[in-house]
Amino acid sequence: MAAKAKAIYLCSVCGHESPKWLGKCPSCGAWNTLSEYHTQGPAKTRTLAASLEGAGKPVALSAISGERELRVSTGIPELDRVLGGGMVVGSLLLLSGEPGIGKSTLLLQASQSLCEQTPVLYITGEESLPQIKLRADRLGIASERVFIYSETQLDAILRAADSLEPGVLVVDSVQTVYNPDIASAPGSVTQVRECTMTLMRYAKTKGVTILLVGHVNKDGEIAGPKVLEHMVDTVLNFEGERNAAYRILKSEKNRFGSTHETGVFQMGDTGLTSVDNPSEALLSGRPEGAHGSCVVATLEGTRPLLAEVQALVTKSAYGSARRTASGLDYNRAVLLMAILEKRAGFLLSSFDAYINVVGGLSLDEPAVDLAALLALASSYLEKPIAHDLAAFGEVGLSGELRAVTGAAQRLEELRRLGFRRCVLPGGCRDSVKGVTGIEMIFARDIAEAIKGSL
Repeated sequence: MAAKAKAIYLCSVCGHESPKWLGKCPSCGAWNTLSEYHTQGPAKTRTLAASLEGAGKPVALSAISGERELRVSTGIPELDRVLGGGMVVGSLLLLSGEPGIGKSTLLLQASQSLCEQTPVLYITGEESLPQIKLRADRLGIASERVFIYSETQLDAILRAADSLEPGVLVVDSVQTVYNPDIASAPGSVTQVRECTMTLMRYAKTKGVTILLVGHVNKDGEIAGPKVLEHMVDTVLNFEGERNAAYRILKSEKNRFGSTHETGVFQMGDTGLTSVDNPSEALLSGRPEGAHGSCVVATLEGTRPLLAEVQALVTKSAYGSARRTASGLDYNRAVLLMAILEKRAGFLLSSFDAYINVVGGLSLDEPAVDLAALLALASSYLEKPIAHDLAAFGEVGLSGELRAVTGAAQRLEELRRLGFRRCVLPGGCRDSVKGVTGIEMIFARDIAEAIKGSL
């Protein structure tokens, strides 16, 4: 007797299941996100993935081989850096990013290099074969070991993988893949969750490295249930402005490496290229003698990165002053303006203030506080900061400067690129004793920092 269909309600944000409809999700607190889905009972799957169930058996911990994981280089230095040295064989990776940021371009270029070591099967669910061919011709990719398959049905994808036996499987994108035995539309919470789980079992059982492309919602988070991020081994996020030349690749989760590494790419006519010296590239074209500009030495993982923070302070023409921040957290920017007004006497309440990080970067570490504050002070006083001076440090609510990690690495990067002076917190004095070749201006609070730089 056929199992009776059962109605459940799933949250489109976190995947929470509820037996009845609710206006507010009890798990994530989102409003009006529960949608009705119908299941077909326990015997709903008859896909090729069913053969993977029960393939293994319990093994004693002492009997498991202690060999290091086998990594495969993608041929793209910045991508290998973020992954911790390359892709681990049999892992499941998720690449997310806004539309048009270059996710498909990056994976197609990686396929060109990976196919020299193993066959690559590229599944496209959003483009036709001629469209993929046009992009491949533009990128100069032509290999007999890269196989393109335009398909969205999970059964067909796994059958093609079984017949071809590739070492790398690319699925672009996971929101287009569907299981016909699940009564919901492609891209729904149920489909994304079940298809990803099946692909995860396939990767672990067959030893195939699978790369998934994931869409993001309007809030910049990965579309689908949050459990999707828990299932995969690595979550990579591709950031940057589509109209800007530079793209930033960050790792939000990595079971086989650090989550603090960052890769920098430049988008050109022939695709994405790794930026070997991102600090020099980001500072190119920096104006000399302009007020409202300060260079900060930020730390992205183990890599010191120099970025230009610009600020514009102008008399407000309306009753309330405007505040805008690009590349810097808005609330943090407003907080810095309040500190500058309260602790340094800058009357910013009647001025519009705008902050921008050049190059489309998004800086979120506290060490950027001092550079943003000095840029605001420079624009307010209309006094330029010296072209060879940089700054970094965290600013407290009392106006004090607090030490940050990696001060010596930041100073070495500044010295390498020709900076002669740097304003930094006095608490970093002991950690930078061995650094030479750059003048260090130690400051206890923002008043000393402004005096030493303007």
